[in-house]
Amino acid sequence: MFLLALCGQTALAGTAHAAAAKDSGPAEAVAATVPTAYELSLLYADRTWVWKNGAAYFAQGNRRLDAWTSGPDTASFAAGRWLVTKDGKMCMELAWRSKGYTGKQNRTCYSHRIQNGNIEKRKDPDGEWYGFKGSPKDVSDEYRKFEVGNTKGAQFEATRKLVDPKS
Repeated sequence: MFLLALCGQTALAGTAHAAAAKDSGPAEAVAATVPTAYELSLLYADRTWVWKNGAAYFAQGNRRLDAWTSGPDTASFAAGRWLVTKDGKMCMELAWRSKGYTGKQNRTCYSHRIQNGNIEKRKDPDGEWYGFKGSPKDVSDEYRKFEVGNTKGAQFEATRKLVDPKS
């Protein structure tokens, strides 16, 4: 498993490096490329995206997605699935629930592109592009909020039971 992830990350880095290598001069912008579905899967699968007041876990094989948020007097959770597309999108299909609200399944997608050796991301359909994964030393790198494995599963379960004690 580790070897597969390492090979995939190497392939993604190679794609990003190849895109950066096309730059023929410092003043010339590099055309963006789109990561493949496989490359996107390597970024998200078996990772937990940690937020200020919650997290989302992207399961590997079955593509299950569990998410939760919790703040003062608020707690909500969502269960659903995630998918990637060949045109560089990662989509989350979730139905959020709280004590007073049960939502319908909603799809939220993010587009990705590789530009100047960095991966950029935006919320569809018209969000602003921002740096997602670049240098591991960049403290503003959004990908630093991703942890390997289901690191917040206990908090998800606690939030789910708080919202729906019968489950």
